[in-house]
Amino acid sequence: MPDHRISHIELDDATILWRNADVEQERRVAIFDLIEENSFKPVRASEAGLEGPWHLRLSVEDGRLSLAISTQAGEPAETLLLGLARFRRPIREYFAICDSYYQAIRKATAQEIETIDMARRAIHDDAAQLLLERLEGKAETDFQTARRLFTLICVLHIKG
Repeated sequence: MPDHRISHIELDDATILWRNADVEQERRVAIFDLIEENSFKPVRASEAGLEGPWHLRLSVEDGRLSLAISTQAGEPAETLLLGLARFRRPIREYFAICDSYYQAIRKATAQEIETIDMARRAIHDDAAQLLLERLEGKAETDFQTARRLFTLICVLHIKG
């Protein structure tokens, strides 16, 4: 029976220019949660008879998101390229709200933190939905997987 999931994920360290402790924690949690539970089926690779679980390498190349997919044995399966133009605004909004959230954790009331966190989750959910749309016909995945992948896409865009 085919195993349609990601078993290993790697971020291109050359793409990540700067990290702080909060971002590093977000990255660790997103990767851990993604590996623990996800659904991912690259369409062309599956149609070609290749099976998961999949290894996934995320990077940004020439202004596009690259999802290099390989089999468990390391055999290249396919590379998906997604234009990042439609993600620029959600990424920018997500960074801004996360910055507010991290500042609020240190000095705001519980009510203020909850309000900011709700806005943060809404932006994150909208971006995950956009990622699902962009992956349509290329890879079949679920909302939670797309949500965690968006977090990792954001990590790749940190400029410091």
